[in-house]
Amino acid sequence: MRDARRTDLVLLLVAIVWGSSYLSAKTATAALPVLVVLFARYAISAIACLALVASRGASRRWTPHELRVGALLGVTQAAVLVLETYGVAHTSAANAGLVISLTIVLTPLLDRTGGGGRLPLTFFAAAGLCVLAVGFLLSGTGLHTVRTGDLLMLAAAAVRAGHVALVGRLSVGRTLRPLHLTAVQTLVGSVLFLAPATADLGTLAHSTASTWAQLAYLALFCSLFAFLAQTWAVQRTSASRASLLLGTEPIWAAVVGIGLGGERLTGLSALGATLMVAGTYWGQAIERAHRTGPERDTAVLMTADPPHDAHHSGAAAEPVHSQNGPPVAPPVHTPTRT
Repeated sequence: MRDARRTDLVLLLVAIVWGSSYLSAKTATAALPVLVVLFARYAISAIACLALVASRGASRRWTPHELRVGALLGVTQAAVLVLETYGVAHTSAANAGLVISLTIVLTPLLDRTGGGGRLPLTFFAAAGLCVLAVGFLLSGTGLHTVRTGDLLMLAAAAVRAGHVALVGRLSVGRTLRPLHLTAVQTLVGSVLFLAPATADLGTLAHSTASTWAQLAYLALFCSLFAFLAQTWAVQRTSASRASLLLGTEPIWAAVVGIGLGGERLTGLSALGATLMVAGTYWGQAIERAHRTGPERDTAVLMTADPPHDAHHSGAAAEPVHSQNGPPVAPPVHTPTRT
């Protein structure tokens, strides 16, 4: 029982960290250009990932498939983070975390690696509830004042869903080590954002300690730590339990944004937040039951060396990355980040 509680606490901590990432990203982009924030986040993550890989001795080598898949997913992940970071810079952290959770219901519509045939009509009802929730969230500040950031977060949710489905397609039937794959993705992201950020790198060098702390938190906690912690925990609990706990991410995004960021929810926004959480939980439960069946409701263990897995990111033997970084093994579309 003690071990089960510890696993639950780790998963809950991952969800809290992911939820807090939106406020951290918003704070960082208030001090630095978005592209500089993205470059710094990728570069710090890449250095940390490479250091961990180097410490693994004989298992340091990348396979050709890991390099190819990592390079491709590095590009799609960078696209997700561009939209997310620009989006959160122009909307509230609470809205960003709630809208991006649409990924949970969009991914099964794009993913075809898990089989199981057409999704039941109830799943589309849950997706419709989420769309209605988005409408309330976007009109929460007035029916004619939809923010650009909200629309960018909608685009980010769609692109992230495609990224997750691509991870599933590329990793099915393959053994992909999460840490090695993440190292390639972070290196690709660092290269992609270096040139666009070069002109403003001087501002990074003169950033305050507070800004550097936000960047380090995004890179080391919201990406690397959350990724490794999720991998460790998902291997020690059921898929349903992991999904339930990780699915609280949008709740924490709202709590952190309102409690620490000084944001506020209007009546319409609060209704939208409630419907979004309900719709994503409902849709996730329907999709999981449809894909795996009650008799197979167990965590999908990663075949990689321990202890890694999981954000935000994929299928079979690989995770799904999201704004922050971990992954999830498809047959069970557990919430994830990159």
